[in-house]
Amino acid sequence: MKTFTKESLKKDLKEIAEQGWIKSLKDTSSGSRNDGAAGNLLEHLLGIEENNLPLPNASEWELKVQRKGTSSLFTLFHSEPSPTSLKFVPAILLPKYGWPHDQAGKKYPDSERSFRQTISAAKRSDRGFCVIVDDEKIKVSFDSKAVDSRHEKWLSSVKNSAGEGDLDPMPYWGFSDLEAKISSKLHNTFYVTAEVKREEGQEWFRFSKLETLRVFSLEGFISCLKEGTAFVDFDARTGHNHGTKFRIKQNMIPSLYRELDLVFDKSTN
Repeated sequence: MKTFTKESLKKDLKEIAEQGWIKSLKDTSSGSRNDGAAGNLLEHLLGIEENNLPLPNASEWELKVQRKGTSSLFTLFHSEPSPTSLKFVPAILLPKYGWPHDQAGKKYPDSERSFRQTISAAKRSDRGFCVIVDDEKIKVSFDSKAVDSRHEKWLSSVKNSAGEGDLDPMPYWGFSDLEAKISSKLHNTFYVTAEVKREEGQEWFRFSKLETLRVFSLEGFISCLKEGTAFVDFDARTGHNHGTKFRIKQNMIPSLYRELDLVFDKSTN
């Protein structure tokens, strides 16, 4: 397997950028989109195995590829809210604030309930949930007055099971716990932006921009939460909690680092 130094990897990425448009290895002629296609192609061009960057200190660095202009969300990590002893999602949110699963009585039992919400601090969801960020915690809040009229029947069941007030206690994540968790997940990164075009339905990529990102910034993460570009994502049903995730808009990933170095930018306007 080919190995790199940081400088030789920068050199190879620049040479790939200078090749211009390169056809995807994935067949997208049917009009479908493969979110991993750009990364797969770049790894192929570099001659490396998937998610295995052969640097001397590879455990400290990773390679990420983002489609230019994408609105997709990137999962940062999974973390259940405190107080953890309450098992908040299965013990409170599902039975008191959940709703019938769309496959209840079909794929799952009649009693199967769902609680799926992607929420931010920018605005409340149509079921009245939002993120609140204070000086030391990230909390989840509920406001019955913010529930959309489409969910009137569900709101009535919530009032019967939990009342009209806010969540009590409010599930939360402490900043210090989050900082330790995220910093262990977010390594220093070679961050490549790929322009995309289609010809006869097939995707082509141009790897036009390279930045190096170093040192996780808790302040940057908190700012993204406050601005509504980072989210808390619940995905649970009665039979299985798929885990609570923190997610971010992919184009905001550089905001999570203290040090950013632009290596080259050959992107078109």
